[in-house]
Order: sequence, then C-alpha cells, then structure tokens
Amino acid sequence: MVSDSRPAPIAPPGWRPRDEDLDFFGLTHPGKVRKENQDHFLFSTIHKAMRVGGTSLPNPELLEMPSQRLASFGMVADGVGGHAGGEEASRAALEAIVEYLVHATNCFFTTDSSDQAIFLEALTTGAEKSREAVIGRAQASGDVRGMATTLTAVMVTWPHLFLLQVGDSRCYRFRNGELTQLSRDQTMAQDLIDMGVLPAERAAATQFANVLSSSIGGQSYRPVVTTHDVQPGEILLLCTDGLTKHVSKEQIVARLANLTSSEQVARDLVADALAGGGSDNVTVVVLRSVVPPSASPAP
Repeated sequence: MVSDSRPAPIAPPGWRPRDEDLDFFGLTHPGKVRKENQDHFLFSTIHKAMRVGGTSLPNPELLEMPSQRLASFGMVADGVGGHAGGEEASRAALEAIVEYLVHATNCFFTTDSSDQAIFLEALTTGAEKSREAVIGRAQASGDVRGMATTLTAVMVTWPHLFLLQVGDSRCYRFRNGELTQLSRDQTMAQDLIDMGVLPAERAAATQFANVLSSSIGGQSYRPVVTTHDVQPGEILLLCTDGLTKHVSKEQIVARLANLTSSEQVARDLVADALAGGGSDNVTVVVLRSVVPPSASPAP
C-alpha cells in the first residue's frame, strides 16, 4: 500500500509506474436497506515472468526473467433486480471477462503498445464473453426472469486507458483538481437527455433515472469501448450507482483532493454513501499511480 500526503513529485518524460508505485483499493457494502449485496468488484495486475522451479545450476535466480507488468485492470458490476439472480449475474460477468482477459494478455506481450485496436478488441470480446456467461447461468438455473448486470471495466497499458461501459456504473478521472466522468450512463434518462427531451438537471428525479437501456444479460446490450490517456499521479474512480445516488460530485471532489491513500478515500466515500441514506449496494474502486521522489528529475 502506497500512502503519502505530501505533494506528488514530478514524473520525468517517459516515466512508467512500477508495481510498487501502484495504489489500488476496492470496497463494497450492502447498504442500509438491502439485505443482499449484488455488487462485485475486482482490480488486478497481470505480469509476464519466469520463475525457476528447480535446477542443478548455481545461482538460479540469475536465470529468472524479471516480472514485467502487461496490464492493470479495475472493474465493478452491479447486478440488476431484487433477487439472487442479480448477485449471480454480476459475479458471472466479472469471472468471465477476467478469464478471457488473462488469456488475451498472452498476445499483448508481442503487440506494439501503440496499436490500440487489439486492446479495444480484447475488451469488446471480453464483454461478449460476460454476456454469454450471464445468459448461460440464467438458462441453467431456470430463472425465467433472466439475469442482468452492469459492467464498467478499465484496462491500463501505460500510458493508455481503455474503458468498457455497459449500464450505469461509472468511471471517473480526477486530474489536476478536476473530476471528469469518462463513462456514459446507459439509462433511459440519459438517452432522453442526449435527444434534448429531458433537461440534465431533472434526470435524477425522473422514473427513467434507474431504467437501464443496456446491460449484460438484458434484452438490450450495447457495449461501448473508448480510449483515454493516463498521466502520473491522477486518480481513477470506479463506482456503482449506490455511491452517486447519495454522494454529490462536489463531495467526491473534496474526498479525492484530500486523498492520502486509495484505501482511505474508498472507505470515506462508502461511509459518505451510507451517511447519505445507503439505499442501495455501494461499491468503490480507487486506482492511482504514485510518483516516488526518486523518479523526479534533478533540479
């Protein structure tokens, strides 16, 4: 765990964070109303490395290939519906996309990191694998109502960020004191806003605010994959709508601006959601890179 409240050092050109420079943390809570938690989250790094299991040669550690990080991942999923199927759907979606991406990273190692098409295809295919898993799970269980879930996933191959969005969980980027929502809510309310029918300031109060226009396993499925850049020291926040129902953008900005560690800010944001009502499951994943003092160029 990296924790440092001092001003971040300036990264030199071409700086790439090491594993020890990454500060990731996630937290989920059922909330104060619902008995079950249908949210799931995951964050991870994937490496290519060789570890010698046994040899008669001296100094086997010299033969080992240092661990090289291929990619970092962060994901949240929010099961749809007030029954056990929602929890199973969100779990199945994450399990399926992670399994696919783990195997897909084998080709990342031999791919030019500037070739973004392969990473976009990996996330798009991963979303389809999730959809197949959720539909298959529903059919196997005999759940006639079906199962569905949101899925928001980021994959970072420094300095590129690839974002997969299905549903209304969110991905935010906090950079230079400004909070930007990178994902677009796939809800009927947002669709009406985009068509100019509904004013954005009225969206939260309408009956369409929580009606998904796209989901993993639902009747409508429209995965969107976008590309963004990553800069040293910025913060990525993934969350389910249990956070944004009760915590304003201004509150989120205040928390991130005073961050000392990803764990601290994740716990604070979940506590804010509970204090604000906690009417839904709430999940928060915070991802950031910390530039160590040793990385700063000499004055």
